[in-house]
Amino acid sequence: MDGRTWRTAGAGRRCNWLIHPMKTALLFDLDGTLIDSDSIHSQVFSDLFAPRGVKIDFDYYRTMLHGRLNFDIFSDLCPGEDAQWWSDHKEAEYRRRLGPGHPPIAGISALLDLADEMGWAKGVVTNAPRENGEAVLVALGIADRFETLVIGDECANGKPAPDPYLEGLRRLGADAAVSLAFEDSPPGIRSAVGAKLKTIGIRSMLDDETLRAAGAAATIADFADPALAEHLEQLRRAAA
Repeated sequence: MDGRTWRTAGAGRRCNWLIHPMKTALLFDLDGTLIDSDSIHSQVFSDLFAPRGVKIDFDYYRTMLHGRLNFDIFSDLCPGEDAQWWSDHKEAEYRRRLGPGHPPIAGISALLDLADEMGWAKGVVTNAPRENGEAVLVALGIADRFETLVIGDECANGKPAPDPYLEGLRRLGADAAVSLAFEDSPPGIRSAVGAKLKTIGIRSMLDDETLRAAGAAATIADFADPALAEHLEQLRRAAA
């Protein structure tokens, strides 16, 4: 189809064909996608566990923790302890270190401007706690650019389950067939692809091969990457 759905209405011999445009949306992960925050997260984990004699370096963070739900992480790292307390403590420290005026990933402002020009809806879908999501968007100066913020912990299942992206589509009234998702981690990519979204991987920490292996249709360095233009043009044509 060309970005439209059809249905019949009427009674008897009369049949009225109605055209209903499918709404387009851009859905973004948060950490590593809108903000380069992984070095902060990694350092917080390292500092929390160093007193226990547990070494968490950036490579461990990248391969074992990146993209996962905090509750699952701390259930594994702190068996028998209050995983929710650890999660809350870790994220409070992250927000303290984040500070105001943090730069967003390159090119995001221009992409959001294009979405506004095209009438595309915009949402953020993250496994981060709500306090983090709100704090990060304020720190980046783009909190008012999105119509919704979906939190994985507030869904039946967080990423890598498709629930958060399905919820984002539902809130925006958007159709996955004419929408795009942007993700930087394998769990996030699997979540978006599971919701039938074409997903563009952001190479903020992982390489093209790793992101494509998780299901990304393509990868870009950031939103200023010229390779993104092709996918935006395909989206524009599909949604026309």
